[in-house]
Amino acid sequence: MLNLYLNLNRYYFDHNATTPVSAGVLEALLPALAEVYGNASSIHHYGQIAKQRLEIARRQVAGLLGCEPRELIFTAGGTEANNLAIFGVLSTGGHVVTTSIEHPAVLRVCEQFDVTMVPVGSNGIVDPDDVRRAIRPDTALISVMHANNEIGTIQPLAEIARIAHEAGILFHADGVQAVGKLPTNVKALDVDLYSISGHKLYAPKGIGALYIKKGTKLKPHLFGGRHERELRPGTENVPGAVALGRAALDAMTANQDGIGQFRDRLERGILDAVPDCTVNGDRRSRLPNTTNISFDGFDGEAMVISLDLKGFAVSSGSACSSGAVEPSHVLSALGLSKDQAKSSIRFSLGQGNTSEQVDSLVGAVAESAAQLRKLSPAYSASY
Repeated sequence: MLNLYLNLNRYYFDHNATTPVSAGVLEALLPALAEVYGNASSIHHYGQIAKQRLEIARRQVAGLLGCEPRELIFTAGGTEANNLAIFGVLSTGGHVVTTSIEHPAVLRVCEQFDVTMVPVGSNGIVDPDDVRRAIRPDTALISVMHANNEIGTIQPLAEIARIAHEAGILFHADGVQAVGKLPTNVKALDVDLYSISGHKLYAPKGIGALYIKKGTKLKPHLFGGRHERELRPGTENVPGAVALGRAALDAMTANQDGIGQFRDRLERGILDAVPDCTVNGDRRSRLPNTTNISFDGFDGEAMVISLDLKGFAVSSGSACSSGAVEPSHVLSALGLSKDQAKSSIRFSLGQGNTSEQVDSLVGAVAESAAQLRKLSPAYSASY
């Protein structure tokens, strides 16, 4: 049995949790690991080579975001970028407005302050007027994610930015799931702060970035050297930055329309083949690679295990909350019952997926659903 399990053809449909390092990124990363070992703060030859590569990478990532290189600092990932943005603004206090479906890297930081969490509709999209109504005289920051990691819904950032700036409030967006999947121009969105993470767009883990609009004042919450405009101390991860830079270049030419067609093919196939299932969240304003589906009659974790045994990697929710007893806070915020939320599966596609893989996954989902429902007395008794 173990040998059969290990010899399966394996297909990855969990790209919102993390992406594999792409061939192009690996091609840029390996020489940087081997050859660019100087400290970018050193003035000798090796240090200056590292500094040069760091700044080239900064320009590449800035090009993806549509900002100036000097408005970008490197971090260890999206969590650190979110933490720096929120703590950096609220270090002297003040009220923060966010939404009920944010990633824990935003929610748990905002909970350290005076926070208002704005609800979303059953479609997973926040009403900008609800954000406006949540503003108080002491509101210092509004933080709203660009796209949700579990259901893929896209928030109306430009409209919320306008509301924030009319009130003289800074606006931060968690762009970790959006960058590389959506065209992202921080100037057009008019955000003041924008977080990204390398391992969501085919770079390795351990590298991210924070866009800080020129003139935006932040206070550091880590202290040490004077790296990254004195906002992120510590010797820079130059190979990671090089990898993120290459990933940014590749993202500008990635075919997201093709991935969107595969997502739609997968979703239609599952809905046609499996009765009693429902797509969660808005089906129009969402990431092209993401669908989240609830299946009546069994727990989502059981489906994840069943599909894994068949060679398919999917997720029952955010990877950061896997193993949690409680259902996804995102799906609960949409109004799903506890059973509906716990029966949900996230399928997130990426550049390596093919139509053949999609069709095979549809068949595997249908087979697993039938098997699991046979084991569910409650489902069998009701149909």
